[in-house]
Amino acid sequence: MTISRKEVMHIALLARLGLTEEEVDKLSEQLSNILENFEILKQVDTTNIPPTAQSIDLQNVLSDDAIAPSLPLNDVLANAPQQEGDFFKVRAVLEE
Repeated sequence: MTISRKEVMHIALLARLGLTEEEVDKLSEQLSNILENFEILKQVDTTNIPPTAQSIDLQNVLSDDAIAPSLPLNDVLANAPQQEGDFFKVRAVLEE
């Protein structure tokens, strides 16, 4: 299956991408190759393969919670651009 230049330009328009003529030609060729590979994959017999959302088993990598002393307050606030008392001072980002 081949993707035409017109289809690539339409996709680029939908994605709000500005492409040069060379990029359109290159993407047309690359997208066509991708679709050809999917056509090959369609021929693979998957009747005995159970559906899965993940190709490999997932494992959570967790570490145990450990209690550790906090940094001293003066060290924490040392690099703050602005501070007010024992707090960082930041400008408001939400309007009321």
